[in-house]
Amino acid sequence: MPSWTELINNLESQPNDQQKAQWLNQQFDDSLKLISQLRSNRNVVFYGSAFLQKPTAPQILLQITYEEVNGFMSIIHGMDYAKGLTLIMHTPGGVTNATETIVSYLRSKFNSIEVIVPTFAMSAGTMISLAADTIVMGRQSQLGPIDPQIPAGGRVVSAIAILDQFERAKKEISEDREQAHLWAPILPSLGPALLQEAQNAIDYSEQIVADWLEKYMFREQAGAKAKSLSVAKHFSRGSEDGNRNKSHGRRIDSTEVKSQGIKVEDLEDSQQLQEAVLTAYHLLTIIFEKSPALKVLASQQGKRWIKNG
Repeated sequence: MPSWTELINNLESQPNDQQKAQWLNQQFDDSLKLISQLRSNRNVVFYGSAFLQKPTAPQILLQITYEEVNGFMSIIHGMDYAKGLTLIMHTPGGVTNATETIVSYLRSKFNSIEVIVPTFAMSAGTMISLAADTIVMGRQSQLGPIDPQIPAGGRVVSAIAILDQFERAKKEISEDREQAHLWAPILPSLGPALLQEAQNAIDYSEQIVADWLEKYMFREQAGAKAKSLSVAKHFSRGSEDGNRNKSHGRRIDSTEVKSQGIKVEDLEDSQQLQEAVLTAYHLLTIIFEKSPALKVLASQQGKRWIKNG
């Protein structure tokens, strides 16, 4: 497998900008075709975001939004859906409602979906991963908490943090009435509407993930409904033993994912697949660095959907 540096050197050895672009695009297409061959000729789609290469870009342009629905429709048009889908994901997350629409659309087309995570599939990316039949992760791969992030006081905060803060206020005031003076400037910002919105957002994200787990990954298991809800709550709030999801960016590695009964295949189990996936990932990061692209959807058929900055 060529390293990122070797790929850059090969790119720079091309004689001009046009041939550089042709070489880069051809190498990327070839890597997706190889992944398809290694996965029994399944359809392959790589969805990636430039959130690591272009962190100063407006976040909404780097996240999963409703416009990706158009991208997926364009990319998978004409595929043999019976072959299933291998979805490679690299994303910081995005809009929950858009994520639900994307999962619904892909599941209406493919009976079998696996998600491969080269490095990061966070937040809404984790939600999509949990809607698959199987997740493929390497030692470097990570999912993340799915706790909703909502606007409050001019910034975006965790819905769970809002509820936790309110519960803390109730506890401290009930134990010591003098604490009410300290909480007085804060509590108005946690008005009934915000508290209810936070609770609704948490319930919504947990329920749709639980429904996907029950319908797909756990469909053949006894007690699938209860197990699905338990797993969804773990990814949303953390474990019951106090290991809370205190950071929306917390790393959830393959060991923790497996501990929840999720079907995880180790990327390292196949040297060929590992090399092909990481080569495709490195090539996509170079595309992000060398072009105005912020988000890319690409298939093994050579189709592209690109969001430029």
